[in-house]
Amino acid sequence: MPQHIGLDVRLTYYTGGGIAKYIRRLASDLPALAPQHRFTHLYRRKHTTCFSPVARRVDCWTPAHHRFERWALALEVAPHRFDLLHSPDFIPPGWGFRRSVITVHDLTFLHYPEFLTTDSRRYYNGQIADAVRRANAISADSYATQIDLVNLLGVAPNKITVIHLGLDPEFCVLPETTVDSVLQALNLTRGYLLFVGTFEPRKNVPGLLRSYALLRQRFPDAPPLVLVGRRGWLFAETMALIQALKLEPRVRLLEELPNADLPAVYNGASLCVLPSHYEGFGFPVLEAMGCGVPTVIANRASLPEIAGEAALAIEPDDAEQLADALYRALTTSALRTELRAKGFEQIKKFTWAATAAQTLALYQRVLEEG
Repeated sequence: MPQHIGLDVRLTYYTGGGIAKYIRRLASDLPALAPQHRFTHLYRRKHTTCFSPVARRVDCWTPAHHRFERWALALEVAPHRFDLLHSPDFIPPGWGFRRSVITVHDLTFLHYPEFLTTDSRRYYNGQIADAVRRANAISADSYATQIDLVNLLGVAPNKITVIHLGLDPEFCVLPETTVDSVLQALNLTRGYLLFVGTFEPRKNVPGLLRSYALLRQRFPDAPPLVLVGRRGWLFAETMALIQALKLEPRVRLLEELPNADLPAVYNGASLCVLPSHYEGFGFPVLEAMGCGVPTVIANRASLPEIAGEAALAIEPDDAEQLADALYRALTTSALRTELRAKGFEQIKKFTWAATAAQTLALYQRVLEEG
C-alpha cells in the first residue's frame, strides 16, 4: 500500500560533510527506488538545491540544531501527516508523524565530551536518550555505533539496523594528466602524506603532527604532510603546535578544497592517514582506497570495521607507533602494493545502491509493524 514518507534534509543547507553526503544520497536515490510511495523532503527554506524531481519539497523555517527544534519542527511537520518520518541527523521532532526512523552516526559526544563545544554537548547530550527511546527504529552507520547504542544508552539490539554507507564513484584511479592538472593548480607535488577531515581534536590532528615530527627525525626525506579540510574547534591550537614543532615548511593546509578536486588530491598522495580518536564511519578511508592509496588508521570505533585488512591500524595515542607505521608504509613497496590491492577489494562492500535498498527495507519493516 502506498505510504507517505518524509525525509529531513535541512542539514545539507549548512554543511557538506559526511552526514550531509548521506542525506543527499538518500534523498536522490529513494524516491526512484520506491515509486509506489509518496516522498516529501523537508528543506531549510533558503536552500535552493533540490535533490529529487520526484519528491515533494517543503520549505521549513526551523533551523537545524536549534534549541527549540523538537517543538518548532513538529509544528511544521504535523500538517503533512507522514506515515513515516526519517530523521537522518539524530534528533527527530517531538510529534507529527505515525512512525519514525532515526540515524545515529556516532556517539562521540558521550565517549569524548571534551572534544565538543559546550553548545554541541548540550544539544546532543540533552536529547539523544529521548530520541532513541521514541524512535520506532534506528539506523546505525556501523556495528561499532550499534554496540555504543546498546552499551551507552541501553537500546535493545533488535531496534538497531546497521546500514553501511557508500563510496562515490568519482573516488577512483584517475588518468595521470587529470591528477597532474589539479596538483599543478594547487602547487602540490606527487607523493605527499594526506589527511582529510575537519581540523579538530576528535580527528587527532595534534597526534598526527607529533608523529610526523618523529617520522622526520627518523626519515629526514619524508614527504610533506598535506591536511585537507576545514577549520574546527580549537583550530588555533593546531596552528600553534605546527609552529612549536617547527613543521611550517613541511605541513600544507588546504582549506575548503572544492569537492571536484578531492579525488585528484587523493590520487597524488603516497599514503593517507586517519588517526581519529573516534569515527562513526570514516569516509576518507574508503575514498583513499578507491583512489588506490594505502591507508593508516586508528584502531578505534568503526575504522577497523570499514577498512578490514586493507589498512595498517595503530593506537592513536601512541605517537611512536603511528610514526613507525608511516615509515613502514612509505619505505616498504611490497606492503604498499598489498594494501592497495586489498583496498580495491574492500571498497566493493560499500555502495550507495545497497545503502538505499537496505534503508527502504527498514522503512517497509517499520511501516508493517505499525
